[in-house]
Amino acid sequence: MKWYYLPIVTAASLAASMALAADLKTKKAPEAPPPPPPAWLDTLTIDGYVEGGIAMNFNQPFNKWNWGHLYTSDANQPTFNGLVVTMQRPLDPKSDTYDFGFKAQVQLGEDMRYNHLTGTTEYWMHTDTQIGPLEANVQAHLPWKTFLSQGGIDVKAGIFPTYNGAEVMYAKDNLFYSHSYIFNFGPFLHTGVMTTTHVRDWLDVYAGVTTGVNTFIGWPGDNNASPSFHGGFGLNLLDGNLTILGIVHTGPENPKQIGGPYNPGFGLPIASWPNTPFACVCNPNSTNRTYANLTTTWKVTENLTLITDMAFNRESGWNPASALGGVPQNSYFLYDQFFPNFVAPTGFPTTALSYLPQYPKGAESYAIAQYASYKVNDIFKVNGRVEYYRDANNFFVAAYPGYFDAINALHGFFCPSCIFRPANVGTSYLALTIGTTITPELPKLPIITGLIIRPEFRWDTAVNGTTPFFRGINGPNGNGQSRSQGMFNMDVIIPFSLL
Repeated sequence: MKWYYLPIVTAASLAASMALAADLKTKKAPEAPPPPPPAWLDTLTIDGYVEGGIAMNFNQPFNKWNWGHLYTSDANQPTFNGLVVTMQRPLDPKSDTYDFGFKAQVQLGEDMRYNHLTGTTEYWMHTDTQIGPLEANVQAHLPWKTFLSQGGIDVKAGIFPTYNGAEVMYAKDNLFYSHSYIFNFGPFLHTGVMTTTHVRDWLDVYAGVTTGVNTFIGWPGDNNASPSFHGGFGLNLLDGNLTILGIVHTGPENPKQIGGPYNPGFGLPIASWPNTPFACVCNPNSTNRTYANLTTTWKVTENLTLITDMAFNRESGWNPASALGGVPQNSYFLYDQFFPNFVAPTGFPTTALSYLPQYPKGAESYAIAQYASYKVNDIFKVNGRVEYYRDANNFFVAAYPGYFDAINALHGFFCPSCIFRPANVGTSYLALTIGTTITPELPKLPIITGLIIRPEFRWDTAVNGTTPFFRGINGPNGNGQSRSQGMFNMDVIIPFSLL
């Protein structure tokens, strides 16, 4: 090579080297492949909690009963609310493929008196402590993405908790130990099929068919053999910081079992069709009970959350008695046999009660509850709740002191120890509750995953002058009734994990 070519070759080689280096520098190293999704069984969990508490009633009720309460109904004595064990494999609702899961949940404890499904385990244990299922369902995520289901569809079939209301049966997910009237006297469990259609990121639509409220399938699981509708909508706004859930459950709920209303004058239950306690002459398969809730949850800041729960309930097939002595309308014909000389009001063609007009009157309740929760730190959370509940006909709020009372009333069986307030009067309840949720730090323990302590003060009163609450009977003229009751309640929850 001639010497004068050398500078040209050197310059070209240097330029090529620099270009190659620059190219290598701008190229990114190949990315590592994403980790494989976990195996189906890897997401299986087994966990639960143990809960116990006490509800101290300052009225010192003579019958040791807190009116208007269910899970905290026993006054001034410890309550073993329950041991709950849950086995589940949850769905991934954002999955782009088919996904399947299940949930099985069992409860042993005193709360189970009110949580039973008809036709399952309701008469297994003849004590306050009972056992039964809270959930037993299979689930599927269907990635059927259309204009009306951009996020796919979720399906749930089996036994599942109601979608109504702000409070839930799973104790550790609530702000308070005591429950609202909306929760206590609304639906608890359903058996059926529910679908959730993810229309958009901000809109879900719920629709399903159930056998009713706290009912199973078949005989004696369904007390009237008619289906009900369960559905509504959910809005997810402000990046999930604001949710609005509108849900309704409606369908026939009156039982048509043997053993009708109880009349103290006769001392025996009156058997009559449709054998519905405190009901009118009507077909239980065509008289609906509707529970409707609109629940708004707003996470105002990282520490402050506000919840508003509004409810409207209506029973269309109800009229417990005429004005003539409190005789159930569907027992008029039996009353005539005992009192054949009863004289009907002027204008009626006979002296028999059976010829008086008989029609369903219906019963309603409506309510609003406002919650506020402020997280002080990782240990303390301060909670407040104010609720107004109007039971316009004294139909919904009741007491079930016997350990089979709640399930007997649901079946339509004879229940002389069930307690109801005078019909057609109505009671307006106001309840104020303030409390804290304490989650202290614990040393690492096997199985046990935490500790939750929830003390609260609660005051209930009837604002329309009625006296629905119990108190001590003072002196020979005491009637054991009060316009209000004050309480201090506290429970302890110990969560655990087995898998």
